[in-house]
Amino acid sequence: MAKLVVLSAGMTGRTQELKVDKTTIGRVEDNAFQIAEPSVSSHHCEVLLRGSEVVVRDLNSTNGTFINGEKVTERVIRPGQILRLGQVELRLETDVPAAAPAKKQLDQTLVMQRGVSLNELEQGPRPAGFDTKGSGFSKKGDNVNKIFWVVAGLVGLLIVVLLIYVFMIAGAK
Repeated sequence: MAKLVVLSAGMTGRTQELKVDKTTIGRVEDNAFQIAEPSVSSHHCEVLLRGSEVVVRDLNSTNGTFINGEKVTERVIRPGQILRLGQVELRLETDVPAAAPAKKQLDQTLVMQRGVSLNELEQGPRPAGFDTKGSGFSKKGDNVNKIFWVVAGLVGLLIVVLLIYVFMIAGAK
């Protein structure tokens, strides 16, 4: 008998036996397997029994359905593989041992916070001078260099005038 075992902290050990042809998984109560976690959509995915195969089908979830880290819309899941719904991880287990498990799975999985997606970065506010046509970097204007040289020239001229003044006063005495 195939079953899904929850690996995520706080829910470790929860299981759902896959006895019927279609098992719905989601956050709300009308699912066959309710996972009350905010990153899981209300109707996240369904697990279908097709002969000896177990198929996972995403139901247009917000945070996606992943098998071994790869986003899927519909895919066969094999015993020992990890199914991730939002931030919740589950492992498919069967009474029949897997042919050759690649690695021993840990009993608990540390849930990592989701980072910032590229789309969120692209939609954020742009700093002044941001180059939207090229590489994201804009060339500094020459105004800063011009101002520096003008100020440096004026300071130099002031020093020369002061030196001439000091020598004139010293020579007069």
